[in-house]
Amino acid sequence: MKEFTFDTLEYVRPDYDQMKGIWEEAASRIRTATDYSQVKEAMKTVEEASKHLITMNSICNIRNTLDTTDAYYEKELEFNQNTYPTVIESEMAYEQSILESPFAGEIEAEYGRELLLGMRQDLDSFNPALVPFLQKEAELTTRYQKLMATAQIPFRGETYNLYGIQKFFENQDRQTRKEAFRAYSDFYRGNEEELEDIFAQLVQVRNEMGKALGDENFISLGYKQQGRRDYGQKEVEAFREQVRKEIVPLCQKLYEAQAKRIGVDEIKVYDEKFVFPDGNAEPAGDDDYMIEQARGMYHEMRPETGEFIDFMIDHKLMDLKNKANKASTGYMTYLPDYQAPYVFSCFNHTIFDMQVLSHELGHAFAGYQAMRHQPIASYYSSATDIAEIHSMAMEQFAYPYAERFFGKDADKFRFAHLQEAVTFVPFGVAVDEFQHIMYAHPELTPKQRTYEWHKLEEKYMPWRKYEDDEFMERGGYWYHKLHIFLYPFYYINYTLTTMGAMEFKKRYEENREAAWEDYLCLCNAGGSLSYLALLKAANLSVPFEEGSVQKAMSYTKEILLKQIQQ
Repeated sequence: MKEFTFDTLEYVRPDYDQMKGIWEEAASRIRTATDYSQVKEAMKTVEEASKHLITMNSICNIRNTLDTTDAYYEKELEFNQNTYPTVIESEMAYEQSILESPFAGEIEAEYGRELLLGMRQDLDSFNPALVPFLQKEAELTTRYQKLMATAQIPFRGETYNLYGIQKFFENQDRQTRKEAFRAYSDFYRGNEEELEDIFAQLVQVRNEMGKALGDENFISLGYKQQGRRDYGQKEVEAFREQVRKEIVPLCQKLYEAQAKRIGVDEIKVYDEKFVFPDGNAEPAGDDDYMIEQARGMYHEMRPETGEFIDFMIDHKLMDLKNKANKASTGYMTYLPDYQAPYVFSCFNHTIFDMQVLSHELGHAFAGYQAMRHQPIASYYSSATDIAEIHSMAMEQFAYPYAERFFGKDADKFRFAHLQEAVTFVPFGVAVDEFQHIMYAHPELTPKQRTYEWHKLEEKYMPWRKYEDDEFMERGGYWYHKLHIFLYPFYYINYTLTTMGAMEFKKRYEENREAAWEDYLCLCNAGGSLSYLALLKAANLSVPFEEGSVQKAMSYTKEILLKQIQQ
């Protein structure tokens, strides 16, 4: 592989007609093959062309999110989003030829059954009638993302974007926190009609996609798009109920203790991120300092992570600084032509910066490993309900190195981060239940949709108080969660995988070497095994089973309760 840095990579508009032809020719070769070697050669041709297509799309998407006002990449993104759906039918015909091939047994023997199961799920998730809906969905999600990226929030004589304003949520002065949260709320209130319109159209479009596949609504397709084959809605409902019973009461105790600690009668929404009366932990240096400390941490952690972080930094595969018109998101994506992950986020000089350096780089490390251990691009990433274990466990593995990033405030970071890992879970399951309600009840008006969020806050976050904010009080908080707009039914993964991360936390304390080997096994496996098989390979529990949430959270609960008593 030749040397490169991301900023020097050339973007060339993908040739979808050429890709269509490659799929069609390969399908023909597979259907007429007289031995397995011919099938394998056709698959190899598609593999290389597909990796290049993905790489070009990734470069385009990254550069669009780096500057959502760049007209060139905005047009390229629009072209890719509109054109790719028009050739999916040829891709599906190619996958159909593999599934129907008399050599399917040899394919499974060499690559494993997940490849064929994934293709079957692809075919079950598509028919040509979906094309205009996919194009419309892409148009709407791009519209939402640009609205978020170009947010300009006035606050005390300055203007901030959605990431920048949030640093004031941790300010020591309560009035500052209150006003900053109100400024944040006012942005969504001021754009409520547009957000209502975007989401109403997304619900309609996605439900039409589900109906085109013979379903009542989008929910079944949404699960398929997340690659779920080992469980369904009933299992997710059972997990949400475990969270309500086990974690919600713990969160109430944590916030009651926080109220006493910071000297207020009752925690308001603008107090939730202010954890210590003398101020939260702040990074000990600027953005470049944090990145260099990350290099040191990963070199100390393991030889594998040291090699990985050097690759990321040396090839400029991270853009983490907050800038105007940069998309308000964080993600890891792939550049398979270069066996390279890419990490994107926006630092805001809070503990969030450390979370980015461990969470998104946890995703990237898993991708880096899988790209070097798996034979095909289909296995470079696992389904999202496993992938978030990579990132969340890495957050926990970073705890011993907190002094590098926060100096004397390292213990503050560890407590605040662990508390937030717990208090996040009820919010995460509320997002999931909200989406189920939205697609099951498309007849709801925009204001009724928002009130459903209000009811879910009462169910899962009974401590939440908005104080004199009518918009948030009636349920407006859901508008800020981009996953609801961009990645339907993804969000439950963060809560399912929190259980795995907390299991890894306990085991990492007990036997670091053994825990790391299980974690590395999970990363190296990529998507080559099913959800349940990957959990088994990493010696992790199944989160749907009764009592699993209590078991997974027991060690973390013990730590937090002991610390708030002190």
